[in-house]
Amino acid sequence: MGHKLSKDFTIVVAGQAGQGIESVASVLAHVLKKQGYHTYVAKDVMSRVRGGMNSLMLRVSNERNDAYREKIDLFVPLDPRAYAHYAKRFSARTIFMGVPDPAHTTSRGDDKRSIIPVNFIQLAHDVGNRIFANTIAAGTILGLLGTDKEIGTHYLRSFFQRKGEKIVDQNIKAFEKGYTIGEHAAFQEDIHVTMVPKNDVEDYIFLSGAEAVGFGAMAGGCNFISSYPMSPATGVLTFLAQNGRECGVLVEQATDEIGAINMTLGASYAGARGIVTTSGGGFDLMTESISLSAITETPIVVHIAQRPGPGTGLPTRTGQEDLVLARHGGHGEFMRVIFTPGTPEQMYALTAHALDLADRYQIPVFVLTDQLMMDSLYCAPEEAFSARDVTQYVVETDSDYKRYALTKDGISPRGVPGHGAGLVHSDSDEHDEEGRITEDMDFLRKEMMDKRLFKRKRLLEKVALKPDRTGDAKAPIVVISWGSNKAVLEEAWVKAKNVKVQIAHFTQTYPLHPSVVDLLAHARTVVVLENNATGQFADILEVETGEVVHERMGSWNGEPFSVEDVTKKIRAL
Repeated sequence: MGHKLSKDFTIVVAGQAGQGIESVASVLAHVLKKQGYHTYVAKDVMSRVRGGMNSLMLRVSNERNDAYREKIDLFVPLDPRAYAHYAKRFSARTIFMGVPDPAHTTSRGDDKRSIIPVNFIQLAHDVGNRIFANTIAAGTILGLLGTDKEIGTHYLRSFFQRKGEKIVDQNIKAFEKGYTIGEHAAFQEDIHVTMVPKNDVEDYIFLSGAEAVGFGAMAGGCNFISSYPMSPATGVLTFLAQNGRECGVLVEQATDEIGAINMTLGASYAGARGIVTTSGGGFDLMTESISLSAITETPIVVHIAQRPGPGTGLPTRTGQEDLVLARHGGHGEFMRVIFTPGTPEQMYALTAHALDLADRYQIPVFVLTDQLMMDSLYCAPEEAFSARDVTQYVVETDSDYKRYALTKDGISPRGVPGHGAGLVHSDSDEHDEEGRITEDMDFLRKEMMDKRLFKRKRLLEKVALKPDRTGDAKAPIVVISWGSNKAVLEEAWVKAKNVKVQIAHFTQTYPLHPSVVDLLAHARTVVVLENNATGQFADILEVETGEVVHERMGSWNGEPFSVEDVTKKIRAL
């Protein structure tokens, strides 16, 4: 029975934590990209240091497809117990490569399954050590797909060179052994890839969502980050710790989240451009300081990488449950902006934009991502991550300087201590123009509140982002997404071919661009797709526009929406 893997196929490598499935995926992704294929990698892991059952999904395609897919074309278990864990995703066309499990690989009726029996552990022992099982697996898969073997050996040599020539030689020996087995299996099972490589993909770069946010922070002029580690946000902190020095980024791992945000506010008060990265549980502890940022008009950017709650919840799974927290966190009334990027390019651009916006308007700005985005590996054009000009908004003070001067646009000149002749007073109590405490409720309290809230008008006039719309603007049904659901909704919409549906993706979920009112008012049916149980963005849309959201398409089990599932939902509309 022949198998053609063409245009778009999915590989899932599964095993226990510690078995090296990330190494397998890394080799596959880089070699396939060099071969000219678009590759996207999504991670599915349990919250355990060792054990459990984890997997990495690689989508290999002619075109860029950065969405989660349920179907598995090639399943490679490094642990036999993985079969039962991922059985619901198998189909009659799934190819199995590993130690067979009769309960899940046996053919039924017309289901003629291709089974390639390979004992990776035993083969690794033959090479010299079981730790080479992942390298053998990578070689076997690439041999099965008929890729250029030299690209694989070249990548391994560069990847392991820091460990010495002996380790390099052993891994190449393991890779070549696996490659030969894969080549033979492809011939025996008549498996071949008919996809035509594309030359431009070879020059694309691989980066994770965490790296995209980190690059965006540096491009936006960030020179200070203080955070306390919390999955899935920690990747941004470690990326800036590893790479930020050459861009002048000072990195401080705090003892807790309260200390982290207050140190970042302190750095901002002194003139730095600061960011803090955390998840929902960590941001809970930071909300009082968000209020402090607002009344002292001290800029700060908070990156929240969402995961399912409440409590510790599912710390290694994905969700969109912190939008309301970001919208309302911090007591009192004040202005804030929330960005919800949906691609690595948007993560980069909007993180940089958030730092500029926070400095320009002297407000807290949020960038919301989630576990799926942080841990996924994207293949994207390098030019999308080029350097940006950084505008400085700090002024040199004079002897008459007033930190909170009442101005027509609501933005007071921002001075910092030691930069000029003026004194910079700041107070978390209500204050006068010089920054000294006041209880003048008849005039100053009202004027200061109006000044801070007037920034909303300026933001909407100058910088609010319109949603990205696709399809016929007159279509009676609009399906809305935000954040990580951009790719899955766009791909599902194309596959569903429902001409009555248009789609819209929001990269800014607060405040909403004025055009959103018209978008909702002219739709007969409004549907919102989001990874939470209550429809948090649907609530914001209703409150802010006065329009009705007719259907809330939610998912809250910690798994991302799949292309197949969303396609069915759009067809049903």
